[in-house]
Amino acid sequence: MSVLSGFVWSVADTLRGPYSEAEYGSVILPFTVLRRLECVMAPYREVMSEIVARYEGEQQRRTHLKLKTRTAENPGLSFWTTSDYTLKKALEDPDNLAENLIDYVGGFSTNLDVFKSFDFENVIRTLDSRNRLWQVTRHFESIDLSPAAVSNADMGDLFENLIYRFAESANEGAGQFYTPRDVVRLLVDLVYADDADALRGRGTVRSIYDPTVGTGGMLSVADEHLRSFSPDASTALFGQEINTRTYAICKADLLITGQDPSNVRQGDTLVVDRFEDLKFDYVLSNPPFGTDWKAVESEVKAEHTRGGHGRFAPGLPSVGDAAMLFLLHVASKMRDVDETGRGGKAGIVLNGSPLFNGGAGSGPSNIRGHMFENDLVDAIVALPNDMFYNTGIATYLWILSNAKPVGRKDTVQLIDATELGTKLRKSIGSKRLAIPDAHRDAIVRAFTGTLSEDDVEVPTKTFHKRDFAYWTITVERPLQLRFQATPEAISAVAEQTTLAKVDGLGEALETFGSMPYLNREKFDEDLGQHLHDRGVQLTPAQRKKLLLTIGAHDDTADYCRVPSGKNKGNIEPDPALRDTENVPFGWGNHPKTHEAQRETVQAYFDAEVKPHVADAWIAWDKTRTGYEIPFTRHFYTYEPPRPLEEIDADLERVVGEIMELLREVEG
Repeated sequence: MSVLSGFVWSVADTLRGPYSEAEYGSVILPFTVLRRLECVMAPYREVMSEIVARYEGEQQRRTHLKLKTRTAENPGLSFWTTSDYTLKKALEDPDNLAENLIDYVGGFSTNLDVFKSFDFENVIRTLDSRNRLWQVTRHFESIDLSPAAVSNADMGDLFENLIYRFAESANEGAGQFYTPRDVVRLLVDLVYADDADALRGRGTVRSIYDPTVGTGGMLSVADEHLRSFSPDASTALFGQEINTRTYAICKADLLITGQDPSNVRQGDTLVVDRFEDLKFDYVLSNPPFGTDWKAVESEVKAEHTRGGHGRFAPGLPSVGDAAMLFLLHVASKMRDVDETGRGGKAGIVLNGSPLFNGGAGSGPSNIRGHMFENDLVDAIVALPNDMFYNTGIATYLWILSNAKPVGRKDTVQLIDATELGTKLRKSIGSKRLAIPDAHRDAIVRAFTGTLSEDDVEVPTKTFHKRDFAYWTITVERPLQLRFQATPEAISAVAEQTTLAKVDGLGEALETFGSMPYLNREKFDEDLGQHLHDRGVQLTPAQRKKLLLTIGAHDDTADYCRVPSGKNKGNIEPDPALRDTENVPFGWGNHPKTHEAQRETVQAYFDAEVKPHVADAWIAWDKTRTGYEIPFTRHFYTYEPPRPLEEIDADLERVVGEIMELLREVEG
């Protein structure tokens, strides 16, 4: 594939000069699509011409062409061209080459409208005006992109490799368009793992959807893999894509494989779900890492508040990272569980932040809670770093299901595959590692519980879904203040903007002398008298500010109490001493249920907090439920430090080497 991709991309040598590197892709990609379509049509040009001449309606032509070209290996063509031109024939008339190519492309059936997305007519005329059209056309006419030479899956790899090169040359985020094939195959294998037997049955029909479809690479691999189980399987592929060029490539690719091109739709998945009324057997996605959703904030928030029925109703992540919005979307598109117990499955590639970002009660935590409480998370697989082309950060595969096998209900499996990558001979961008087939198979068997002694070791742990749930409780301590009108305190009052303008306030405070007050109510009462004697008046807000400015914490002072309102007389908490504690569900062998909150939290408080701060209490109204997945902690292995003797020996050796070098320099 790298050889073929390099040969296709070598036309860049012809473009260099009249075109900048950032423009290469706008020429290479549409010509690659055109050449692929031409090679696919080549054996059927006579049949195509016959049907085009006999039938006028698009639907009639499509139906008869498909029937005439269908074979055991080929679903049949559903597109055609009314033009007699090929690249070779167009080259025979170099003086009119541009017009010939425009006639060629313009003759394609209306369901093959992808060249509009490339603005291909303008590409042709620009190449012609820059005296490069003949060379480029001749280059692509010489490439064999027939299905016999390049399979559909390999063609998908080629398209994505070209996209990667194009984005890299334009200094764009290449990786956002391209999911490495080893990652795709692992994701697909995990999603299919429980369905292997069912997929082998005759008459298998499955729908597969990718909401961030790109060039369709995930769909191609998923379709190919499903057919490896059952050659007679019938698949319906669906995708949505925001980028016009990758959308065009994906649509052309699906047409070539006999899929319905209307199943690929353009648009921002977070703004509008182009398949709002549909759910699918399998959902696969690799959303872009670390992208924000500022541009669609109003639309997303509107759906979040849509009566609890929108995709994003469970919660919203920070505007700086859209990953968990895609997670919610993917979960919402799994087909409902039917009367036979079959539901939907999904796989999504995410970075590490969705595992733990956001505290209890935050949007991200609530999203995780939605996923766990509805038992949608089947497994999470940690991949090696340096697996992707545009980032070396930690990445994870989330495997979702709304119809888990009985033995896995209410559980979540964590699989640590971080050590299962092997180094590439040559890095591609940030990608330095790949997962070989044997390791991929071992990971899948670890997921299904069929790992054998001959397999490589795959660390895996299974947890109850509420092992990731906790309550964040607020621990309050009483407010105890000492009031003393020291020179420092009076200076602090004078520096307060709201108090500095009050005439006579400093003099009134000086009349207190140095006597300390350990009771706020007593000080407040005397303050009123001192202010009155000096003719000083304070608003309630100014008076409150004054007490806060002069008051200092003192463990020997009386407890301050709420002066008014429904909580009048209650001990007032000290905001400066306020603390929080995370109490895991099931702490102290209590039930892992929401109903056990009160008894679990109280038992934890009595055992872990009260012995250290006897006057503390729980602010029950501030208790929040949270969810996080401390993946690394669960697989952490303690490695003791080296013995001091060994460290000393190393230091002495290094010092000796340094001294020897110094002697050589001095000599």
